[in-house]
Amino acid sequence: MQNSFSEQLSGLDLSGFTIGPPPVTPSDFPCSEAISQTLEGLWSDLFAMLTGTALEADAEELGWGLVNLFHRAADRKSKAVDRATDEVRALVACNDGSEIRTHELEVQIERAQCAEAGMIALEEMREVAAALYAHEFSSSWKPVSSSRFNHGAMLTSAVVQGRDFLRARSAAKQRAAMPEGTPVIFAGGRSRFATDEDAKTFATNIWATLDRVHQNVPDMVLVHGGDTKGVDRLAASWAERRGIAQLTFSLDMRLGARAGFKRNEQMLSLSPRYVIAFPGNGVLERLVIDAKANRVTVVDRRGPLGTCPKAPAPQPPA
Repeated sequence: MQNSFSEQLSGLDLSGFTIGPPPVTPSDFPCSEAISQTLEGLWSDLFAMLTGTALEADAEELGWGLVNLFHRAADRKSKAVDRATDEVRALVACNDGSEIRTHELEVQIERAQCAEAGMIALEEMREVAAALYAHEFSSSWKPVSSSRFNHGAMLTSAVVQGRDFLRARSAAKQRAAMPEGTPVIFAGGRSRFATDEDAKTFATNIWATLDRVHQNVPDMVLVHGGDTKGVDRLAASWAERRGIAQLTFSLDMRLGARAGFKRNEQMLSLSPRYVIAFPGNGVLERLVIDAKANRVTVVDRRGPLGTCPKAPAPQPPA
């Protein structure tokens, strides 16, 4: 996990070297307006073509893959920045002040700056495509097994894997993997509803609850399990629309029956401001108990259709 290359340079002993501006500038990359217009046109044409055909059921998978195309490209650029950074450190360590060594260092720094600029441009393309995905499918886009960093926007709307965050924190590099903010845990299971109206009411209650909590915690970072089929998906969609950074803790299936409880421990280790609890299983019940034991305020919405259990039940019309 790395900070931006410019921040890393400031931590190196480069006394005696003159580091010039990057060899590329923002004008060397597609502008934001061009990116938005091109991707919106591509997205519109693609799904217009699929509508009403046998491939319409595959539209979400294709949309996910389109966003992932830019994500993977940005990830490759990020790895190039990391490799160049390691080369810079090695060149600084063995520098003897000669003209050859100085030139090698300057060349390597230019390569890293080019890679970083390309990474930020590709991340911007991914974020535009991710916003289109969220609008089309009412779901936050997230990669399968990696984090979604956004260096160009200071991690706004980032979706960070919990293991990346914990690894970065242990290496004293938290800022590279996590935006500054106050953690708020959201938890709940998968639910079935008798009618579409009940499902809509439940989703509305989730968004309304998150909005109220966000009013109290303006710098909120949403922490959840990243389940793409349960209530986590609804919470992730809310965060996407509100521009809220997300920290996801997926289950470590190697732990078997302990996986859920281990995830609870990891999330509570963040010292959250609130735990928002919607209906779930015994693992969620344990999360609520442990949160209260740690004096964390629990916003309990485990009642019917995501309401407060202590609220009086609505009376049928006379």
